[in-house]
Amino acid sequence: MKNLKGKKVLVYGMGVSGQAVCKLLHKKGACISFYDEEERFGSFYAFDKNPTINHYDLIVVSPGVKVIGNEIISHFLLSKTPIISELDLAFSFCKGKVIGITGTNGKTTVTSLVGKVLKEAGKKTFVCGNIGLPFSSVCEEGGKDSLYVCEVSNFQLELTSIFKADIACVLNIAPDHLDRHGSYDEYIRTKRKIISTSPLQKVVLNFDDDIARNFRISKKVLYFSKKILNKGVFIKNNWIYFNKTKIISCSDVPLFGQKNLENVMACVAICSKLKIKPKFIKAGISSFKVPPHRLEYVGSLNGAQVFDDSKATNISSVEMAIQALGENRLTLLMGGQNKNCDFDEFFSRGYEFEHLYLFGEAGEYLYSSAKRFGYNPELFKTMKSCVNFVRRHAEEGQIILLSPGCASFDEFGSYAIRGDVFKELMFDCYEKIELK
Repeated sequence: MKNLKGKKVLVYGMGVSGQAVCKLLHKKGACISFYDEEERFGSFYAFDKNPTINHYDLIVVSPGVKVIGNEIISHFLLSKTPIISELDLAFSFCKGKVIGITGTNGKTTVTSLVGKVLKEAGKKTFVCGNIGLPFSSVCEEGGKDSLYVCEVSNFQLELTSIFKADIACVLNIAPDHLDRHGSYDEYIRTKRKIISTSPLQKVVLNFDDDIARNFRISKKVLYFSKKILNKGVFIKNNWIYFNKTKIISCSDVPLFGQKNLENVMACVAICSKLKIKPKFIKAGISSFKVPPHRLEYVGSLNGAQVFDDSKATNISSVEMAIQALGENRLTLLMGGQNKNCDFDEFFSRGYEFEHLYLFGEAGEYLYSSAKRFGYNPELFKTMKSCVNFVRRHAEEGQIILLSPGCASFDEFGSYAIRGDVFKELMFDCYEKIELK
């Protein structure tokens, strides 16, 4: 892997990660071709419209490429052509220490928190991966003392075989992306790949999550839990502890809800594994600002509090948002593109929303599921029409929460665009923007 000069390499997928891979490969002297299903790339130099008829020494697959049922990937697997992920390529050239953070929910928040603490402690730190900055774009910028805090998605892990984080953290596991993986078991298997068999790897796991807790395969595990533990990171008397050391009061955590307390404990555990002093951990956490679209308080409208949780693209994320804000006077907006999730279990919990508004491609499915369990929802064709209605009827004391439980791709190019449009519509400052 170290010597790619003159090697014929196909980059499959030309999103942000694929473009970063091409730059890294070019720097290493590889002969690069690329393939992408999007027609707009067809006229680009080095585009290979029929990659299966050509010989390649290596295939690098971007995380946006679906693996199961992919004929191109199957062809190269059968021909025994080496296939790696973007993470694998970046890891091969990285000299620093890598912290890999995965889970169904909370990855971006924990990655951002850890990055903030490490920078507070004066460490040379790169925050990268699924958070938006490809690992391969920064993997060579640091030295042996550098720390790479890498948000790792299941899409990135799917074809990974070389990537081995020095510290691996699994936050939680819940059904998600079943449309991509085909089954919950396969999704779990993919997530588990972040745990290596190396005896040198340190592991941080959520003790309160049954599946994540059982990912333990060595003694070098540090657990975090809302319950009191003999060893680990836990909550006691409204304080977060690492073993017997007080780290930070829960009252000083600038994030909403129990879920975010778990995220903070995961950060404390990772930073403790890195031997960061408690004063830096406390300083980094207490001054942290929540990333956009993650249970983000965005303002008051007619006395109603408005929250943007557009990043909630699965059921467990919605449940966590409800637990954080409570059901009293809660107006919940859900909808978008379903990812083969079954919402019956969610609605069977008997939440007492003040209003339930549903929209988008999954709207009718959500509506039918909600009606079966006694809810009286209102259905809208688009998020825009839904939000406009909610804005006109906002009342003092309400909590208005966009927590879609679905992907954004029926109407928007990303959850971030969806969240931005939601905020603009709610506060009547909507301007025409590129939605896809």
